Amino acid sequence: MVIKVYIATSSGSTSIKKQQQDVMGFLSANKIEFEECDIAANEDNRKWMRENVPEEARPAAGNPLPPQIFNQDRYCGNYEAFFDAREDNIVYAFLGLTAPPGSKEAEALAKREQQ
Repeated sequence: MVIKVYIATSSGSTSIKKQQQDVMGFLSANKIEFEECDIAANEDNRKWMRENVPEEARPAAGNPLPPQIFNQDRYCGNYEAFFDAREDNIVYAFLGLTAPPGSKEAEALAKREQQ
């Protein structure tokens, strides 16, 4: 399974740049393999991302903005959803991955299963 992070390398928005760096920095720091898909330099990436963000996750006006996160073709969420998952220690579940042994998420899952 490949985590794909749809980004815009030439975004003029400081907020979008920070969010993209935050997502990719977290994935790198936790040794979660991912692929950057640039929507600014590749029209196919932009088209695919826009077509595959579910209707309920789209903004009321305009197109979905990066970063958008997918596990292969399965939509995981946008930055806000990623941030919430990270705050709740459920990033691996958010990404559709198994939490590695010893991680906070794996320990929390084990505790829940014991109850």
